[in-house]
Amino acid sequence: MTLLESTPDVIRVLTENRVIAVVGFHPDPMKPAHYVPEYMYRQGYTVIPVNPALAARGESYFGHKAVATLAEIGTPVDVVEVFRRSDKVHQHLDDILAMQPLPRVVWLQLGIRDDATARALTEQGIDVIQDRCMLADHRALL
Repeated sequence: MTLLESTPDVIRVLTENRVIAVVGFHPDPMKPAHYVPEYMYRQGYTVIPVNPALAARGESYFGHKAVATLAEIGTPVDVVEVFRRSDKVHQHLDDILAMQPLPRVVWLQLGIRDDATARALTEQGIDVIQDRCMLADHRALL
């Protein structure tokens, strides 16, 4: 697969994929790692929070219990949205590749870029979007 950067590719990802797992989800509604997934949930997407601390406390958001790892998710995920610093993204590669089935897309939020991890994901047939805001793209393009 490929690194997706064009507007038609982003529109396709947002229209054809409805289940989003959010790595680095944050419980604080003032943080982008909360209000971006909340926005997507309000637009009709299924949002699954991925945060080990929240999972340990048994917390739920948007109708789904938080999970500690992506591999724990028992339903197919279309998009893995990542809210982690660029230098931490590679730590999630094995977890992403352990998902069954693999996600179609990994989306690194605005300001997040890891070319080596993106290359490893595309080699496994997963499309990658880097350094884009899902909320801003959804509002602007759909």
